[in-house]
Amino acid sequence: MSRIMIAHPVLPEQVSRVLDAVADGAAPRFGIVAPGGYGKTTVLREVARACEDAGTTATTVDDAHLLPDAELLALRARVERGDGAVVVAYRPWPRSRALSALAESLGRARPALALEPFTREQVRAVLPAPARAHAEFVHRQTGGVPRFVLRFAGITAAEVPPDVVASFRADLDWLDVDVQKFLLAAEAGAALRLDLLGGLLGGDVDAVGDVIEAGRATGLLAPDGALLPVARLAVAELSRTDRRIAVRQRLAELQLRSGGPVLELVRPLLGAAGPEAAGPGPEAAGATVAAGPEMAAAFQAAAAEALPADPALAARLLAAVGTPSAEVAVRRAVACAMAGDLDAALRLADGVISSDPAHRGRAAEVAAIALAHRGQLARATELHRWSPSSTSTAFAVIGEVGTGRLPAEPLPVAPPTMLDGGASLMAQGVLESVTGSATTALSTLVRAAGLLEPAGSAVLLPDSPAALAALVALHGGEPAVAESVLDRAVATSLGGALMAVRHRLLRAWVAMLRGNLARARETLVALRRTGRPLEPRDWVFAIALEVGIARRNSDLATLRRTWEQACEAVLRHPVDLFTFLPLGEFAAAAARMRDQHRLAPHLAEARELLHALGDPPLWGVPLHWSALHAAVTAEETRAAEEHAASLAAVADRGRYAGVMSTAAENWLDVLAGRVDPDRVEEAARGLHAVGQWWDAARLAGQAAIRTSDRQAMVRLLDCARLLQGRPAGGAGRAKAPEPVVEHDGGKLSDREREVAELVVRGLTYKQVGDRLFISAKTVEHHVARIRQRLGCGSRAELLDQLRQIVG
Repeated sequence: MSRIMIAHPVLPEQVSRVLDAVADGAAPRFGIVAPGGYGKTTVLREVARACEDAGTTATTVDDAHLLPDAELLALRARVERGDGAVVVAYRPWPRSRALSALAESLGRARPALALEPFTREQVRAVLPAPARAHAEFVHRQTGGVPRFVLRFAGITAAEVPPDVVASFRADLDWLDVDVQKFLLAAEAGAALRLDLLGGLLGGDVDAVGDVIEAGRATGLLAPDGALLPVARLAVAELSRTDRRIAVRQRLAELQLRSGGPVLELVRPLLGAAGPEAAGPGPEAAGATVAAGPEMAAAFQAAAAEALPADPALAARLLAAVGTPSAEVAVRRAVACAMAGDLDAALRLADGVISSDPAHRGRAAEVAAIALAHRGQLARATELHRWSPSSTSTAFAVIGEVGTGRLPAEPLPVAPPTMLDGGASLMAQGVLESVTGSATTALSTLVRAAGLLEPAGSAVLLPDSPAALAALVALHGGEPAVAESVLDRAVATSLGGALMAVRHRLLRAWVAMLRGNLARARETLVALRRTGRPLEPRDWVFAIALEVGIARRNSDLATLRRTWEQACEAVLRHPVDLFTFLPLGEFAAAAARMRDQHRLAPHLAEARELLHALGDPPLWGVPLHWSALHAAVTAEETRAAEEHAASLAAVADRGRYAGVMSTAAENWLDVLAGRVDPDRVEEAARGLHAVGQWWDAARLAGQAAIRTSDRQAMVRLLDCARLLQGRPAGGAGRAKAPEPVVEHDGGKLSDREREVAELVVRGLTYKQVGDRLFISAKTVEHHVARIRQRLGCGSRAELLDQLRQIVG
């Protein structure tokens, strides 16, 4: 970038007044004091020019702080004699006695001019026209220091060009070594830490003060003592690498001794400016290794600081410790797990388990948590039992119940800590869900979530209390509670990145049950865009959501495409209590695909698991409900009756069980052609009240198309539409004419438009009927009437016109 010279310098008002006085014949005698780059030379040049124009003989001296004492004393004698004009420019440091004496003599004649940086308006004025659009950026980068502003004269974008950074080499190279160290300390954020600077520079307070003043005199520092942004960039890029690392290491060691934070001092030693620069694996640490015990301790302390907000960075910091101990390996395993790198976490934990008895228990706990996310709940429970911590004991209870085993011993009393208390409540809640009251279980788990919310992302969990509470709420017909607790978990980042996906998937599950398929689909699309593969436990829920959405949309193409993934997900994730929801969706989809035999072993495992736990209604009811739908789809009447009987057997065990039992009974009656509108509507509204909105609308709709009573049909269709969140009355009342919508090619009623939209989307007549709660024959009749109205001679012509009409 070429240098652009400024023809007319911007001068402070006080300088303009001096120049006016010189023009009137005055002989100036004064000093000009300012750090480097503030324009002292420019002011001297203008004063000399004004003196020459006025015919006044003047002596102008620049950089007087560099002159020997003899010359300074001679200048002072001239000032004292009043021998002509004398103008002297100097920096505020170094300040010898001779310079102080000269400044005192000049000050008696006129106070020294203390130059100030440019204001924002002055920066805009001094920049060439093409660069003025970036004046605010230039002022922010340079602090208004005139010399540095002029270096930006040729910029074309709000960024620091490489040649501007390079131009600072001359400002840095001539500096004293101690001043260079101070500037590196300032770049590290320690410019005002006299205790750290004393240890770094090896001097007393006075000596450190001299170095600080020398640093300020360079003009590279802002008034608050921090480096100007562009100077900070230049110091970081142009200083010797070995000196920069040495200064950072020394500052980190000193800070560690004082008990202060070291993360920002140590982070640059990894060779990256931020956590996104690399992953948590050992290869990500680059060539940086913490040399010596003090630096190793500093890296570990920095990792502890980074862990809550950035576990990936914490893992990289721990990976940089030269010869890590078993303790460091466990801490790094924790960081890797919290960052989502379960492979690295398992690898590190396994190495400690097999080699170091002293840290084996903690390593086993980390491995157990990683395996729980991998869906290996039984193996995770074994490892938790191997760990002596109270949290592991509580997590082991959760794992035992989840795999169909009731604990033989009572829960131990938890220590009064947030994590131990939260884990204990989680175990109590899960145990209560199979042995006691569903309401008590849900309340206990919600309290566990509230207890752990302050920990946010700083805690490593095999499952979150919010997720468990949501599962219990969904199994118990309390979707509003599930949504609320999940929203709080997302807002507080409970469990960190490792739990974030699970919370979002369960929120999507609530949306799907309520018939909000678009919102559920948005969650899946957003997760897919991240590009990160899901762990098996999350994957099984994600695939079940895909399957559930496709089934509810009557989208057989998507269902067929997803079914193989569903079968693989079930194979990869052993059956446990906490995956009954996706298993139920797979059961219904398997019947639709006529592929029940592939899922039969897993459903048998689920029934055995329930039986081993004493057939708790909370967990069994949703599975029986899904199995009922599967049997109905497969036209297996006897199996459907068995599941309805199982629901009836627990109908008195709670509101949700009673609602589902009544709905199952009504469903079988509807399929048999026995439609009692009052009972069906009551059952459908009951389903809606417990969060099964889509099932509620479907029950009413199926009853409507199976009754021969015209009045009952209209009433049930209105009920179905209302439960589906659509306005009633669109089903074609007997006496009211259907409203019509005008189009270029003809007129369509509201019902015909609904049919047209679904036909254009590629649904079959049966699928359209399933969505609108009418028969396939009725759909065919609507299509024929649309075709007649639009005057279409072929199906292709019909579809073309419909696409224009409905978009």
